[in-house]
Amino acid sequence: MGGCTSKPSSPSVKPNPYAPKDSLPQNDDSTPARTSTAVKASPFFPFYTPSPARHRRNKSHRDGGGGESKSVTGTPLRQLARAFHPPSPAKHIRDVLRRRKEKKKEATSPAARQQEEEEREEVGLDKRFGFSKEFQSRMELGEEIGRGHFGYTCSAKFKKGEFKDHEMTTAISIEDVRREVKILRALSGHNNLVQFYDAFEDNANVYIVMELCGGGELLDRILARGGKYTEDDAKAVLIQILNVVAFCHLQGVVHRDLKPENFLYTSKEENSQLKVIDFGLSDFVRPDERLNDIVGSAYYVAPEVLHRSYTTEADVWSIGVIAYILLCGSRPFWARTESGIFRAVLKADPSFDEPPWPSLSLEAKDFVKRLLYKDPRKRMTASQALMHPWISGSKKMNIPFDILIFRQIKAYLKSSSLRKAALMALSKTLITDELLYLKAQFAILAPNKNGLITLDNIRTALATNATEAMKESRIPDFLALLNGLQYKGMDFEEFCAASISVHQHESLDCWEQSVRHAYELFEMNGNRVIVIEELASELGVGSSVPVHTILHDWIRHSDGKLSFLGFVKLLHGVSTRQPLAKTR
Repeated sequence: MGGCTSKPSSPSVKPNPYAPKDSLPQNDDSTPARTSTAVKASPFFPFYTPSPARHRRNKSHRDGGGGESKSVTGTPLRQLARAFHPPSPAKHIRDVLRRRKEKKKEATSPAARQQEEEEREEVGLDKRFGFSKEFQSRMELGEEIGRGHFGYTCSAKFKKGEFKDHEMTTAISIEDVRREVKILRALSGHNNLVQFYDAFEDNANVYIVMELCGGGELLDRILARGGKYTEDDAKAVLIQILNVVAFCHLQGVVHRDLKPENFLYTSKEENSQLKVIDFGLSDFVRPDERLNDIVGSAYYVAPEVLHRSYTTEADVWSIGVIAYILLCGSRPFWARTESGIFRAVLKADPSFDEPPWPSLSLEAKDFVKRLLYKDPRKRMTASQALMHPWISGSKKMNIPFDILIFRQIKAYLKSSSLRKAALMALSKTLITDELLYLKAQFAILAPNKNGLITLDNIRTALATNATEAMKESRIPDFLALLNGLQYKGMDFEEFCAASISVHQHESLDCWEQSVRHAYELFEMNGNRVIVIEELASELGVGSSVPVHTILHDWIRHSDGKLSFLGFVKLLHGVSTRQPLAKTR
């Protein structure tokens, strides 16, 4: 248990875990976007401007390499292979701690303390975290066992643990560590989440004490199998990943760097439990908020991250990449340069034609495809993925409350009566898999004896799995936006209409048939002569806009009712005035 974040140390560039077996060790393209070489914007991706932290790490690498500049963007071959690790810094760190302890005995005079304060002010960064300063008296540092984005993980005695050494020479890296500790403190209570024990600091380091996972990385096991899992073995891994990610998303935490290296096994046993680690790039995200900074690892980064507007769905994309690798042993998106990888992520479609895909089940392919939709609105959530036929099969899955339901109900309550009627008609065409998922979510909300759910039901469902992280992401405050349920219950029929994701339903093969049937139902039960002002309000059309021109295709001229095209657009909530999403 244990981890340390070193403030002044100079990190080595992370080795490439995917380098081809017949090649020399080289730097990894999957290094987080904050650690790439280029400081100026890519000529192919002008929107992509790397963080200063990337330049800092690369400069440190160049300065320590005998004057020879080395690129961190050399991309290995597509197949998976392991490169060599650079020398362990554990011995060096122990020597530094020993010398620091000896120096502390000597530097007890007021003049020495004043000089130390002046040196700290010279750096110009506030590196105080408010953690305990008793690390050396409570723990003994052991050997290196792994590496993170900005540092090292070592075993330690205090009772077994880990030590993490991070470079912290910029405000960005300091803030990353503050946020990582805050998230680790706030998240708790899930079996697939690495356990956090405590954090310490001294003048140069932050020590994060965590559960020791001695079973190695998921990546190691993938490589040991030659990069290919059976479908059943892949399911066992993905169920654990989906469970913990669904839990994090419910708390309002997006990991932002999910990859095989960031999942550890607790022991060497074949059926050992899997734990997610490394929350150094994670962040809190509110239900009505989108993030805009580009972080993560190139091969696993979602398209919307590159477009600088994303939320929890970005993690699901990364799980889709992991699922693809588990089942076929290669990456779905590959190129020889970082910009090439980004271009593939944005434009290319993963191949399901090459072996072993033709021999895998249709359900397995459908599962991976639905995680890798480029439009995040069409992508399954982690909770939905647990209900996918390939994962659940005939087994009964215990799934957490899905935060997507929360957002969908909020949008439904704000909709006009016309759109509610259209959604009700579409909900009558739901397929079996969608109904099973909605029934499971409805049951989690524990409807009353009348079969109705209220605002109190949703509040109770959130409180059941609540952690401190949920308060930080302001999810409880978001309940105020559901005040439409305060005095009115919602039965299962209306719950389906409120919770259906039109974009996800549109991605199904049966969409065309489904939406036409829904329009027929709408014609019988919900269609009526359109009040232009009502429809204009639904679309957010201002008074200065020529409303009749915009709505020309929406209304049937024979009777003034909504046309089929208008019905489809209304279902999507298409607006001529798209509201600006909150980003940060």
